[in-house]
Amino acid sequence: MAIALMLLPSLAWGQGTAAPKDASLYFVSPADGDTVKGAFRCRFGLRNMGVTHAGDSFANSGHHHLLIDSDEPISPGEPIPQDRKHLHYGAGETEALVELPPGKHTLQLVLGDGMHFNFDPPLVSKKITITVSNASQRHGESLAHVHRRSRHLQVRTARPAPPAPAPDAPPPDPSKSASAVDFIKNQLFGTK
Repeated sequence: MAIALMLLPSLAWGQGTAAPKDASLYFVSPADGDTVKGAFRCRFGLRNMGVTHAGDSFANSGHHHLLIDSDEPISPGEPIPQDRKHLHYGAGETEALVELPPGKHTLQLVLGDGMHFNFDPPLVSKKITITVSNASQRHGESLAHVHRRSRHLQVRTARPAPPAPAPDAPPPDPSKSASAVDFIKNQLFGTK
């Protein structure tokens, strides 16, 4: 009971945090009325506040949420749902690769606090309308699946191959090569 009472102030803080009055949220791209083909890069803009990770509770900061074809009201201090119409960018992303089926779609940004709650009043962008003219062959995938895949793209580099032994070099002596286990035993117990 005592722990629950101690947590109440922090829960209340997470619900209805005020954003600076001069803060604004907007789309860098695409622009209202744009026509895009297949997957497109959506870039988020924020003025007079900082972008941070979900779970962080820094003053005057939050993280982006992209609303797709959503007409639900955005209530102050309410949690932002997470579904195919409400995409969360809790790792502090300021852009995303978005893939939508062909047709007209509306997009809107909402900034959430560290606990995914709307600010009070909600900090939202102007709702824009875009047209997707030619979705890729994967247009049947759910938006959540595409979002999950796009968030985890990583650039991987190949490790260089070890140098080849000289043609006349003797083969390595297996008794002189130590495994990681042997190395650890040596470090801990002083044995080889």
